[in-house]
Amino acid sequence: MLTLWFETALLADGWAEGVRIAIEDGAIGAIDKAVTASAEDEPHGVGVSGLCNVHSHALQRAMAGLTEYRGPDADDFWTWRDWMYRFLARLTPEDVEAITAQAFAEMLQSGFTRVGEFHYLHNDIDGRAYANPGEMAVSIAAAAAQTGIGLTLLPVFYAHGGFGGAPPADGQQRFVTDLGGFEKVVEASGAAIASLPGANLGIAPHSLRAVSADELSRLVALRPEGPIHIHAGGKRLPGLERQAARRVAAGQHRRRCPLVPRSRHPSRCRRDRAPGGERRGRRPVPDHRGQPRRRRLPGAGLPGARGPVWRRHRLQHPHRRRPGAAQPRIRPAAHPPAAQCPHLQGAPLDRRNPLRRSARRRRPGAGSADPGLAVGARADLLCLNSHHPALVGRSGDALLDGWIFAGAPGIVAAVWRDGVKVVRQGRHKDGEAIGDRYRQTLEKLLA
Repeated sequence: MLTLWFETALLADGWAEGVRIAIEDGAIGAIDKAVTASAEDEPHGVGVSGLCNVHSHALQRAMAGLTEYRGPDADDFWTWRDWMYRFLARLTPEDVEAITAQAFAEMLQSGFTRVGEFHYLHNDIDGRAYANPGEMAVSIAAAAAQTGIGLTLLPVFYAHGGFGGAPPADGQQRFVTDLGGFEKVVEASGAAIASLPGANLGIAPHSLRAVSADELSRLVALRPEGPIHIHAGGKRLPGLERQAARRVAAGQHRRRCPLVPRSRHPSRCRRDRAPGGERRGRRPVPDHRGQPRRRRLPGAGLPGARGPVWRRHRLQHPHRRRPGAAQPRIRPAAHPPAAQCPHLQGAPLDRRNPLRRSARRRRPGAGSADPGLAVGARADLLCLNSHHPALVGRSGDALLDGWIFAGAPGIVAAVWRDGVKVVRQGRHKDGEAIGDRYRQTLEKLLA
């Protein structure tokens, strides 16, 4: 049995001081409050439940920093997407495993203990199906096994190149399947993750651009249980996809269908659920670049289908300056005060910060419904370095604010997944080997 002692910890029922957590067989067996550390305890600073990156595109980790420049005057998201297609067209299963392992290790170092992986690279480089439909799923599962992160695998169904059943473009051939082929991918993906502790399987209709409403209904029947993810909204026809997804997402599967916006969400007063009842989910960092948008905080992903915390101030774009303004100016993001949001009036402060709420209770956007730090829950937790400059002199929810808004590398000191310490002193236990393989892969791809 492993016993951890924390100066302070955010338990399922709130903050507590002097907390001892006993871990046995990967689960929390006992929690004692207001106790002093004993010789058998492993002492730590601030204890918090592990987080869940509800929607990940791990392969795009290898593209970070490669598209951060201005292109032609007509450059937009679709130009970026074409560049992404060219990059992904070169990846082998071995490349996918190396890149995904690096992304998963970095997630763990940031406090994420589970990831919902949006898995869409199904076919070989020539566009033909692999002999094993789950070839790439095997690579993702291997990366999860090496790093120790909890995996929710979300095979993506991608059938069309645009609205109205448009044929797929050349760069989309590695994604495209029909319903029969996708059923084989799902079955093979389930086999690939069968040996991973705590892994589960969902499905991910890519979007209403790539999937018709009829196909989406048939996909839901294919997986009567498990999470369903879909991209909703976007630059073009921003309301059409979301409305269509809500119509199709009605009924018994509504509670397991997060809508993941591809760009900023227009709602001023967001809740856990969209108006149609589906959950909104957002990835902790954007998966594409080059668009004017409010910035997201890299460490603010959430356990379940909630989004990141927006930076409170943003740079106003030049074309939106008030008349007479000579330079861009910093102004608060357009969020109304709590007095203008009826669902926030009289609520405790944690309702105004998604991460504070998520640390108290997980949501099933990634197929995990653990209650956080509570007896019987899986031992997925992390320790914040209480001596880090961002946390000095803080207590309670202010510790979370320091982590989110003022944190830096090293603020997450240790991470346990199923009771196994996978991050020590801010570094993944196999980070050196994972990093070496990742560097070799990138040198080959970018040569």
